[in-house]
Amino acid sequence: MAVRMKDIAQDLGVSLATVSKVLNNHTDISPATKARVLRRMKELDYKPSLHAQGLVSGRSFMVGFIVPDLVYAFFAEIAKSLSRVLRSQGYGLLISSSDEDPEIEKQEIEQMLRRQVDVLILASCQLDGASLLKVAENKVPYILVDRKFSHHRSHFVGTDDVLIGELATKHLIKVGHRRIAHIGGQKVSTSLGRLQGYRKALATHRIRVPADYVILRDKGDESGDITGYQAMQTLLRLKPRPNAVFCYNDPAAVGAMNAILDAGLRIPEDIALVGAGNLRYSDSLRVALTSVDVPSKALGEHAGKLALQLIDSKAQLLPKSVLVEPKLVIRQSTVLKGI
Repeated sequence: MAVRMKDIAQDLGVSLATVSKVLNNHTDISPATKARVLRRMKELDYKPSLHAQGLVSGRSFMVGFIVPDLVYAFFAEIAKSLSRVLRSQGYGLLISSSDEDPEIEKQEIEQMLRRQVDVLILASCQLDGASLLKVAENKVPYILVDRKFSHHRSHFVGTDDVLIGELATKHLIKVGHRRIAHIGGQKVSTSLGRLQGYRKALATHRIRVPADYVILRDKGDESGDITGYQAMQTLLRLKPRPNAVFCYNDPAAVGAMNAILDAGLRIPEDIALVGAGNLRYSDSLRVALTSVDVPSKALGEHAGKLALQLIDSKAQLLPKSVLVEPKLVIRQSTVLKGI
């Protein structure tokens, strides 16, 4: 039979309230009493009920995490490191996918609120932050990860997406390309920022490209490889054909790579290719993919630490932004071996 809090109290001759206060680290318990209770808990291998602790503390000991796509390894890596940080402090992680559908995301937010998560972490596919108003009304702190909203002040953990676009495009220019196309997503801040960086790098080097060199697709994360393949097929029909492509994430770059190779062309001899995200399999593809690294592990760790701060803070914290630095990782898709 499982040991109960009541059993600990009776065994030591103290009140149930005293045992509860020790569990919740109250300061009005003497060090000696606290040590006795903790020692007996360890001896009996007592595992406190999260439900019981929640009734006392007002917490669920759960953090919610909504992502656009659970298959995309980038978000899976964030979830893995996020869970590790939370687990170390006794918190669990609830994960759900919006399938990059704004309506599904709203439903998932409702579910998280019903489950009374202590913090909601969100990589949103919404056009604006309106859906977060209900989260705020429920007094649940939230953190935006990877994606943010303009004119909306909130906690954010991500990177400089404009810089990602600049790093990728400047590298393609440096290795000799001027007919540089871009395959991007639509609407979300990551795609908009990376498109801005692409255009900024071209302008800095006074390079003009036709308007149809830029293709923006929906479902950039949830079906990135499919949309990347389709977009690359469109680019291959252009005259003159681009000789380099910057894809706003690695799944889109994988799709573009397959389209190029299926057309009988060579990478990078005929078309050079850069992605973003630097997924762990990027150097194991048919052609090792040059990519701008966005440290997903660091994003998860920062989000987890910030979530714990929000839970422990007695006062509402001012919106905080944590940015991790992107870094270009050069591989065979832009530079031939030995060069």
